[in-house]
Amino acid sequence: MTQPDPNGDPSVEQQLARTVQALAESEARFRAIADSMPQMVWSTLPDGFHDYYNARWYEFTGVPEGSTDGEGWNGMFHADDQERAWALWQRCLETGEPYEIEYRLRRHDGVYRWTLGRARPIRNEAGEITRWFGTCTDIDDLKRSDQAKELLSQELSHRIKNIFAVVSALIALSARQHPEAKGFATAVRTRINALARAHEFVRPHTESSKPTVGSMTLHAFLADLFKPYSDLTGAPRIVLSGDDATFDDQAATSVALLFHELATNAAKYGALSREDGRVTLDTRRLEDRFILTWTESGGPPLAGPPAHAGFGSSLASLSVEGQLGGRLERIWSAPGLQVIADLPATALSRRRAAQNVA
Repeated sequence: MTQPDPNGDPSVEQQLARTVQALAESEARFRAIADSMPQMVWSTLPDGFHDYYNARWYEFTGVPEGSTDGEGWNGMFHADDQERAWALWQRCLETGEPYEIEYRLRRHDGVYRWTLGRARPIRNEAGEITRWFGTCTDIDDLKRSDQAKELLSQELSHRIKNIFAVVSALIALSARQHPEAKGFATAVRTRINALARAHEFVRPHTESSKPTVGSMTLHAFLADLFKPYSDLTGAPRIVLSGDDATFDDQAATSVALLFHELATNAAKYGALSREDGRVTLDTRRLEDRFILTWTESGGPPLAGPPAHAGFGSSLASLSVEGQLGGRLERIWSAPGLQVIADLPATALSRRRAAQNVA
C-alpha cells in the first residue's frame, strides 16, 4: 500500500478514490436532472450504441429497463418510420451532423405518438466525438392540431376554388343569353380564370399536391397574375423583363398581394386606366439582392404623392418589408408612378435557400 506523502499530499490511491467519488456524484446529479425532465433523454457511445435512457423513456414506452439498449430502440418506431430514422441516424454518426427527425413512437398502451427526436454530439479537445446526447419529445397533440388546421384551410381553399368555377360558368351561361355581351363576357372570364390559377398556386397543399422546388418561376407566376389586365386582344399591358427567378409558394402570397395592389391601383388611377397606358416590370438579380422595378407610363400625369396612404399601400409595404424582409420605395414622378422593391435574393425561394440548392 502506498504510504501518504510526508508533506501532506494525498496518495495515488486517495486521488483515484476522490476522482471516482467525484464521477459518481456527477453521474448521480446528471441522472437526477435527466429523470426530472418531461422529455425522454438518452445517450450513446461514439459509435451510436445506446447505453442510457432516463426514467421518462421507460415510463412512456413501458419496456423493461435495458431492452432498448444498442439498436433495440428502432423497433419502438412505427414500421413506416424505421428505415427513414435508421438511415438518418447512420448518416449523422458518419458526418457528426446534429440529428433531428419526427417519427411515431409506440407508447406503453400500443398507441403510436408523433415524437420529435433530437441529438447533438459531444466532442473532446481533439474534435473527436465522445458521446451523443439526445431527447425525444411527444408532439402528437401539436401535430394533430396542425393537421386539423391544415385540413380546414384546404377545405376553405377548395370552396374558394369552386366559387371561381361557378362564377366563370355563370358568366358563360349569361353570354349565351346575351350574344351582344360575348366580348365583355370573354374578357371577364379570362380575368376570373387568371385569378383562379394564381389561387391554385398559393393555396394550401397536401404533400402530394404541393408545388415542388423549382417548378414555378417568378415570371410565370406574375404572367398568370397579370392576365386579367390584358387588352381586348389578349396582349399584356404589364410587360415583364429582366432576370427570372425560382419561386415557391412561401413567397407567393406576399408577392401576389404587392403586385395585385399595384395593378389594381394602376387600373383605377394610373397607367392602366387609359387605353394607351402601359406598365413595365423589370426584375434584376444584383449579387445577394433581387430588385423589382414597376414603372407606369401613359397614364394621367402625377402632381406628387397622395395626401394620405390608403390601406392598400400599407398592405404592399407590409408584404415587402414585413414578410419578404425587403425595402419598398415609391417615386411619384410626372410621367407615372415607379415602385422599387429591393429584396434579399433568398426571399423568393426560401425552401430552396434552406436546402442550400444553387
